[in-house]
Formats: sequence, C-alpha cells, structure tokens
Amino acid sequence: MNKADEKIGEVPVKDELQAKPSSSSVTDKLKQLKLKIQGSPYLKHFVTPFGLCVLLPILLFSFYQIVWASPRFESRFQMIVQQPDGMSTLDPSMALLTGFGGAATNTDTQIVQKYIFSNDMLEYLNDNISLREHFESSQADIFSRLYSWQSKEAFSQFYNSMVDVVIDEKSSVITVRVQGFSSDYSTLLATQIGEKAEWYINDISHQLANAQLEFVKQEHLTVEGRLVNAQKSLLAFQQRYNLLNPEEEGKALAQIAYGIEAQIAAKKTELTTLRAVMSDEAPQVVNVENQIKAYQEQLQFEKTRLTQQNEASKESDLSISQVLAKFSDLKLELELAIKSFASSIISMEKSRVEAYRQLKFLILVEQPTKPEDNLYPKVIYNIALLSVVLFLIFGIFKIVVSTFNELK
Repeated sequence: MNKADEKIGEVPVKDELQAKPSSSSVTDKLKQLKLKIQGSPYLKHFVTPFGLCVLLPILLFSFYQIVWASPRFESRFQMIVQQPDGMSTLDPSMALLTGFGGAATNTDTQIVQKYIFSNDMLEYLNDNISLREHFESSQADIFSRLYSWQSKEAFSQFYNSMVDVVIDEKSSVITVRVQGFSSDYSTLLATQIGEKAEWYINDISHQLANAQLEFVKQEHLTVEGRLVNAQKSLLAFQQRYNLLNPEEEGKALAQIAYGIEAQIAAKKTELTTLRAVMSDEAPQVVNVENQIKAYQEQLQFEKTRLTQQNEASKESDLSISQVLAKFSDLKLELELAIKSFASSIISMEKSRVEAYRQLKFLILVEQPTKPEDNLYPKVIYNIALLSVVLFLIFGIFKIVVSTFNELK
C-alpha cells in the first residue's frame, strides 16, 4: 500500500471524529461557559443558590409587574341605608304604642353587602354590561384575565376579587370599590352595582311592608265580619221573639212571680186568722181560700212561662229562661266581637306605622368616581413584598441547612 492510499484511508476517520465530538469536549465547553459566567460581574451572581432562588424570581416578577401586567382602574362610591323618621308623624301616645326609639342595627348594611356578592347581582351585570366578556378581554395579560373554559364558580370568585365592600361600623356608610381593565368600564360597573343594590333594598322593603299590611287588613276584615254577624244574629233574635231587652223582661216576669208569692203568703196569714174565729164554711174564709187558689194558679202560670216551653208554640220557640240564656250568649258574642274589633283597629294602625318604619331607602352618598390613573397593580409594593418573603424563606432555609450540617 502506497502513501496515497494511506492518506485516502485516514480522511474518513478524521471526519468521523470531527462529526462526533467526544463527551470530554462537551464538558470542557460547559466548564468554559461557566468560567465566562463567573468571570462576568453581572451574571456570576445568578448561578449561585441565592441567585436562582431569590434574585432571578425577583427579576422575573419585576419584569412582569412593570412591563407585562395589565393596569386595573378602580371606581369608588358610597351608600347608606336610611329609614323615614316615624316620630315626626305620630303623637306621643302612638309613638309609645308602636315602640319607636329602638336602637338601629347593621342588618340592612349586611344585606346590601351580601346582595352585591350574590349570584343574582352577577347574572344581572353579565346580562346588562357583559361582565364576563370584559373579564375575558384579550387586552389583559394571561395571568390577570378570566378564561372562557372556566366555570361559573371561578367567574364568581374572580368577580369577588375585583369588588370590595367595606362597612363603617359607626356611621353605617357602605364603601364599594370596583376594579376594571379600563377607566370607563370600571365606572360603568360601579354605577350598575349601585343602581341594582338601590332597587333591591327599596323593593324588598316595600314588599315586606305591603305583605304585613295585607295580612293585618285580612285579619281586620275577618274580625269586622264577625262583628257584623253577631249584630245580625242578636237583631234577628230580638225580632223573632218581639223582645227589646229579654233580660229586663225576664226580671219583670220574675218580679211578678215574686209579688204573687207575697200575695199568697199574706192571704194564707189572713186565712189562718179567719179560721181561728170562724168556721171553714164562713163566706170570708171561702173567699180567702178562693183568692189563694187563684194566686197559686197565676203563680204556676208565671213560673211555666219562665221555665217551660209553651205547648201551643212552635217547636223552635223557647221558654223565657231559654230566651234569656240564648240572649246572654248572643250578647256576650257581640261584646267579644266589639272588643276584638277595637283591638283590630289598634293593631291595624300599629301595623301601618310599623310598616312605614320598615320602609328603607338606599341613598348614594358619593357617586361612582371615574379614575384617571390605575391603582393596580401596586408595582413597588408587590415587588418589595415578594423580595421580603423570598429573603426570609432563603434565610430560614440557610439556617436549617447550616444547623443540619453541624449536627452531622
């Protein structure tokens, strides 16, 4: 084999070696790159654990906050729930009767807060101003916006994060802060929330007042009907038996019976006196005996009228005692109906005033503001907070590692 053939055979071997660099050459290049990074005054700090765990995340987060994060504008408005002054419309006795002057509670403000975060409010806003479409806007960055594939629950949570409701415990003023990706939309969203909350409070208070008044009116009509029926029954009973006042007439009949009994007693005394000086066949004795017999028959008749039903009358007719008992029942029913009617009138008046007290009005103390500058994201605050947290975590980790190494 000549030298030319040797050269021809050596060429492919060299090409193959150049085409497939050895692992030692790759390692050398990595070492050279590492030396270059360590030699650079700016990059050498990022290849350390401190740089990878603290500096690099802070740098990336700062880039996101300053350059990439979408601005969010905040519109604010204030509301308060007010009730009419019932004391100015009542006299002192009615004010005491209805219990005016009680301490107010924060229940109404809590209801407003709950309704703002309710699903009804969310659906109303989505139907009227396309709230979800705004939250899914492509103008917002991928970390700040909502996505179409997310559920209703996620939509509700996102809405809750964009709306903040604060209640002042002393003044009961409700402050609502609303965020949006544009100044105009945040103002529109705040306006819609305020109008819907105002409608809800006014509507629910009127519904409660009307329901209470309707219930009391129905009860009053029932009591009034009872009174009318009692009056009609008593009047029909008096007309049937031709009695103006059965109690007085019963007393008169009883007085007649008592008078007859007194006459009988007197005649019996006279009869005893006459029999002492005369025979039984004497005209005076016979006359007195006949009078006594007549008085006794009359007394029996009067007692029959008082206690027994007349045989010649209809089956539905009653004796005087039964008439008196029935009349007493009807009169008692009428008296109870009158008292119930009087109480119903007082209750209806009290309920009317109480319903007036329950009327509530949601008043806007401050109209929704139109922001000019975005308040979110708070770049300096967020970066500083992340930096403090990462420094603390890294410091704790270093302490734990050092303690573990010492205990080996």
